[in-house]
Amino acid sequence: MSLYFSIIIPVYNRPDELNELLASLCAQDYMHPFEIVIIEDGSTIKATEIIDLYKDKLVISYFFKPNSGPGDSRNYGMQRAKGNYFLIFDSDCLIPPHYLTTVHESLQANYVDCFGGKDAEHKSFTNLQKAISYSMTSFFTTGGIRGSKKAVNKFQPRSFNMGISKKVFELTKGFGNIHPGEDPDLTLRIWNAGYETAFIPYAFVYHKRRISWKKFYQQVYKFGLTRPILNSWHPGSAKLTYWFPAVFIILLGIALVFTVLGFPYLLMAYGLYYTLIFIESLIKNNSITIAILSILAVTIQFLGYGKGFITATAKLALSNKNPEQLFPKVFFLNNGTKK
Repeated sequence: MSLYFSIIIPVYNRPDELNELLASLCAQDYMHPFEIVIIEDGSTIKATEIIDLYKDKLVISYFFKPNSGPGDSRNYGMQRAKGNYFLIFDSDCLIPPHYLTTVHESLQANYVDCFGGKDAEHKSFTNLQKAISYSMTSFFTTGGIRGSKKAVNKFQPRSFNMGISKKVFELTKGFGNIHPGEDPDLTLRIWNAGYETAFIPYAFVYHKRRISWKKFYQQVYKFGLTRPILNSWHPGSAKLTYWFPAVFIILLGIALVFTVLGFPYLLMAYGLYYTLIFIESLIKNNSITIAILSILAVTIQFLGYGKGFITATAKLALSNKNPEQLFPKVFFLNNGTKK
């Protein structure tokens, strides 16, 4: 089929990031036309001057709207896009030169109405960004669900690197008002509608993750908080593996108590696991500093996600209230404001 890509980019007070992203899109080796749709999500720091730098190099549509969250902003952009296939990026991504060509060739060879790719490390990333990137993508921490391997049974694309056809967007109405969690929710609704998703191995992006340790903890806590909500909406999607971070942290606490009581064997097992994390990160990053930071990143990831998961699971089980009443901070109202 004939493909015309519309690249959808929601932005919130990030003109410098957008500048880097647009520069990477200028460097694409893709030989076909494509457009870029940028949506300012209620920003107080607009990217007008940045966009002016690229309007002679790229086909850009620029929209400004009240803040309503990234999911609704992506929907806003897709509703106004001219293409028949939408590529969705976060503003803190850099796109390698082969990306559009890779996606085009993959869809021509094996068309699918929704796909995703992994996030990779860029040489310009800080040690903190590299450690967090490792923690979020390693098979030993996430099991490959974020695209670290091809053999994912049914891949759930993430919205920092995601493609969706116009047909399926119109059928599903796009992203919901939950955040985070809007991307797996959309994937599950796509599957329920009878459509498939795919993982394109070489369609990766460099996801910078503008983050500190505190922000990382808050992010993964919300990830854990939203998963039981998604399980309640889509019962067939629940997996035992979603309990792993919570069980990991609970057993770690037990291991520390047992060690004080003179039984260090469980803690020794944790030592072996952290040694494995250290070695793999060291091999991947060729840095002792990043390997050490990776151990901290893994612990924070499991602690935040596990705490959020247990909190949401308990509240959903013990309360008759709906998720929007129980967890207002992960939902946007219909008028675009946070609860």
